[in-house]
Amino acid sequence: MLREQFTSELKTAMKGGDKRRVETIRMITAALKDRDIEARVSGKEMGDDEILALLQKLVKSRQESMEIYAQNARPELAEKEREEIAIISSFLPQPMSDEDVTAAIKAAIAETGAASIKDMGKVIAALKAQHAGKMDFGKASGLVKAALAG
Repeated sequence: MLREQFTSELKTAMKGGDKRRVETIRMITAALKDRDIEARVSGKEMGDDEILALLQKLVKSRQESMEIYAQNARPELAEKEREEIAIISSFLPQPMSDEDVTAAIKAAIAETGAASIKDMGKVIAALKAQHAGKMDFGKASGLVKAALAG
């Protein structure tokens, strides 16, 4: 489903003459092709969850680059990264609010029967299965650890 969306958005951007959007979507499709090649070796096919995770990684790397450019007085490059982040983010689902994340963590803890920090992996796996692309798992893991610690 997401792959078809990339294709249609690319066509629209090309017709509209939006060069930045065309470049960014082509970069996304190139990253997808790289992942497809890796997946072929392991015999697995990429699903929408993996595509969402890839998009999140692309956003994160652009954010890091943007910060570096801003620190080194390169505002034009930082702006380019900011524009790419906006384009990539348009393909991601809306992130969950802090309250929703907390509620999802409580539900996952109850669902998995987690009782200690040793069960943290089970809780994170349940969260990833249910909320891929909507939750920042870096923050969520800290909240899960705090919730399981007491």
